[in-house]
Amino acid sequence: MSRHVVVRRVDRVAAEVLAGLAAAGVSTVHEADGRRGALDPALRPIQAGARIAGSAVTVSCHPGDNLMIHAAVEVCAPGDLLVVTTTSPSTDGMLGELLATSLAARGVIGVVLDAGVRDVADLRRMGFPVWARAVSPQGTVKASPGSVNVPIVCGGQLVSPGDPVVADDDGIVVVPSARATTVLSSAQKRTAAEEAKRTRLAAGELGLDMYDLRPLLTRLGVEYQ
Repeated sequence: MSRHVVVRRVDRVAAEVLAGLAAAGVSTVHEADGRRGALDPALRPIQAGARIAGSAVTVSCHPGDNLMIHAAVEVCAPGDLLVVTTTSPSTDGMLGELLATSLAARGVIGVVLDAGVRDVADLRRMGFPVWARAVSPQGTVKASPGSVNVPIVCGGQLVSPGDPVVADDDGIVVVPSARATTVLSSAQKRTAAEEAKRTRLAAGELGLDMYDLRPLLTRLGVEYQ
């Protein structure tokens, strides 16, 4: 028989690191970490404008069964981001307004769900951010064991408990905890460099010249006519 566990203790990165990653945003963090960690773009936000970063509380569920999400609520702390996968593909509505209300009461800032979500209008009205593979009215049962706070694969990426997860309108990216501070530093440098480039482009300079791309076009045999 497979072993199912709920691990209560999670090593979380510092709140200021999470705040910095959220400010940088998904695309910048992804670039800053060597273009690693992006979850499947099929996991889309149900809302617009949310930009968050939290420590992952991971959940592995049986498809069509949200029992372990309920079990996970108890071990969540303020600032956490719940990351849920299923043991085989599922688009059933694993999370709705009532479960989100329970999570929000624990200080959870959002959910990444490699399955379906329901009660979308209510979740938007609550202001509770969710990124999910599907929107579906199909309900679930509470009958099958799973695990909480074990390493999982969500959206094609390995997510370990406590890893920073950044989510916004561009998608979702996970950063292993051991690299979080280094990635934040790189992201902040990229943000500063992008501001300088934005000023030059706004003044009318072409990217071809700013990035010195004309010699590349010549080497590639591109001709102007």
